[in-house]
Amino acid sequence: MDKYRVKPGEKIRLKDFDPEDTSQFSEGKPAGLARLAELTKRLDELQEVLYAEHKHKILVVLQALDAGGKDGTIRSVLGGINPQGVHIASFKVPTEQERDHDYLWRIHQQAPARGELVVFNRSHYEDVLVVRVHNLVSKDIWSRRYAQISSFEQMLAEEGTTILKFYLNVSKDEQKQRLQERLDVPSKNWKFNLGDLKERALWDDYISAYEEAIRKTSTDQAPWYVIPANRNWYRNLCVASILVKTLEDLKMKYPAPAADLSSIVID
Repeated sequence: MDKYRVKPGEKIRLKDFDPEDTSQFSEGKPAGLARLAELTKRLDELQEVLYAEHKHKILVVLQALDAGGKDGTIRSVLGGINPQGVHIASFKVPTEQERDHDYLWRIHQQAPARGELVVFNRSHYEDVLVVRVHNLVSKDIWSRRYAQISSFEQMLAEEGTTILKFYLNVSKDEQKQRLQERLDVPSKNWKFNLGDLKERALWDDYISAYEEAIRKTSTDQAPWYVIPANRNWYRNLCVASILVKTLEDLKMKYPAPAADLSSIVID
């Protein structure tokens, strides 16, 4: 999966990343789904050790354009995990209280504690994406946030947080099909938002904003992965593979019991 990892300072063009790519798993969708089932089972096992050991903190950042598959990724990759020790934080339009603080205030409150795996469904990156595209603050303000975000993530990492950031790379044509499906399928009508069409009209602006954000904030401690997202099974497989390897690399262990249990008999 290193193919999708963005090196620190690497100048990227998202058009060079193929949203249809499935090259890292050539066996195809049926075998991919079977492998995904194995990975999610393994992820469940690793999350239990993470919770029990109470040592590491895991932060997963999911970003994508509308209909990019953030919810589907969470459901497919983490749906089989014991909810104990797992938290999904979704960041909507800031509340009045949140606006009265700095833009990272609400983010820091949701950062993982020891033994937790936290997923940000959208994140602090909205403050260099939607804020930039819609000119909600001046360029002087949003342009200095890249360094602030990198410093924030460095602090989290130095305090024991393992950070993974995924940009789910969906094509404009695929987004069109997914939005159309929300119109055509009654059970999906609730997902459709007229505002999505206004955002779609700003596609090129968002791509430019994402490219700069990824380039300026992908670090060794908090790397970005650009994940092909047109094919749901492959998107999920990539994210699950990276998560499992990251957790396995932590070499976690169940804690030893507080006392010798060998002589205990339960009547």
